[in-house]
Amino acid sequence: MLAVIETHPIQYHAPVYRALQAQFGVPVTAIYGSDFSIAGYRDQEFGATFAWDTDLLSGYQPLFLSRVAQGGPRAVDQVSARGLERTLRQLAPRATMVCGYSPRFHQVALFHAWRTRRPVLFRAETTDHAQPRGRLKTWVRDRALCSIYGRCDRLLYVGKRSYQHYKRLGCPDEKLVFSPYCVDTTPFTADEASRARLRTTTRERLGIPPDRTVLLFSGKLSTLKGADLLLRAVKQMSTEWRDGSVVLFVGSGELRQALAEDDGRSPSPMVVFAGFQNQTQLSGYYHTADLLVLPSRHSETWGLVVNEALHHGLPCIVSGEVGCGPDLIAPDTGQTFETGSVPALAAALQRAKVLVGRAEVRDRCRATVDRYSVQRAAAGIAQAYRAVTEAA
Repeated sequence: MLAVIETHPIQYHAPVYRALQAQFGVPVTAIYGSDFSIAGYRDQEFGATFAWDTDLLSGYQPLFLSRVAQGGPRAVDQVSARGLERTLRQLAPRATMVCGYSPRFHQVALFHAWRTRRPVLFRAETTDHAQPRGRLKTWVRDRALCSIYGRCDRLLYVGKRSYQHYKRLGCPDEKLVFSPYCVDTTPFTADEASRARLRTTTRERLGIPPDRTVLLFSGKLSTLKGADLLLRAVKQMSTEWRDGSVVLFVGSGELRQALAEDDGRSPSPMVVFAGFQNQTQLSGYYHTADLLVLPSRHSETWGLVVNEALHHGLPCIVSGEVGCGPDLIAPDTGQTFETGSVPALAAALQRAKVLVGRAEVRDRCRATVDRYSVQRAAAGIAQAYRAVTEAA
């Protein structure tokens, strides 16, 4: 049995554990610090209170160290590892997988996983690009991570930048296994027939004319995510381009009011604010759009919204800070632009215009992201698990 240790059920991880058990025959018990993502919580960056509307608990064995209904924490930075050591002793797993080194919960999890004297797998959004660091901080971080990685039996890299991070720190190839970052497509209706149907009905509901080019931003309306850069870039476009476009914001957050005020300043394209939408509601918005834009300024270790968009056949424009760029973005699936540069984003929008409305582009988007699937992620974990347990 593989014990997975996480702070809380995560909508992008639970389907992988389900596939790992059902399709690859690896029994999984997930030990969660809290159930707040199931019980409902307030996301400060989204500025919304919600619980995920997809099944996060079936197909594997979940265990909770605390529950919100019993006074447990309601935020990730409050989750405690109290009771973890006892739980691991009782389970006696053949191997343990830890999914990060921050927050402190994961550091304690690594300590207790090593104390079991069983193999330890490590799978996380490891990268070097997401946070700017000085020379001293980089040195301290590198030494700490080298110590952590050296004590893990397998390191699961989620993409190209993750692999480069491990190699830079001298991790041997025999310890590295590909387990891509991915999204579960079951909540979506991402096929062409659904596109034909949902594109029309969603545009009608939002009041978007059928001949407009829709630029979609989906996520937290925050400075970090660069939502303001998209609106500023569109304002720099030619009158014809700007008047033929609609900026569609799906999400909520700190910049909502500022974006609305900026929209009121001339020149301005048509702007639609759709608010926060849960996963099962997203397909209509992806099909409505012609391009997804993710202009993150920093801390975008991957950018799973890009996976979601590509599954719908939607080409993407991403900043250089978006971690999945080297894996998923090529000239036939989107464009990459210089981080933080409004002129560079405007130029990328202009270049990407040739991708709009082409069935062969949608096919290529789907084919590219299909290599970053739940099944492939589970297969990588199964490969690592069998390698360390059969050798033990």
